[in-house]
Amino acid sequence: MDSRLLDLLVCPLCKGPLIYKKEDQELICKPDRLAFAIKDGIPVMLEDEARRISDEVEIK
Repeated sequence: MDSRLLDLLVCPLCKGPLIYKKEDQELICKPDRLAFAIKDGIPVMLEDEARRISDEVEIK
C-alpha cells in the first residue's frame, strides 16, 4: 500500500485517521470500530463492506 495514499485516506463515516494493518490487509477506524478490506491493493471504503470489530477486541 502506497504511503502517500495512506496519508490521504480517512474513514468515510467520521473522517478520522485510519490504521493500516499490513498483515490483515485492512484499514482500521478506531472510533467507529470498522475494518475496511484492501483487495488487490485497492481499499474498499464502503460501510456496507466493512467488518465490524467487536467491543471485546483491543485495537492497537
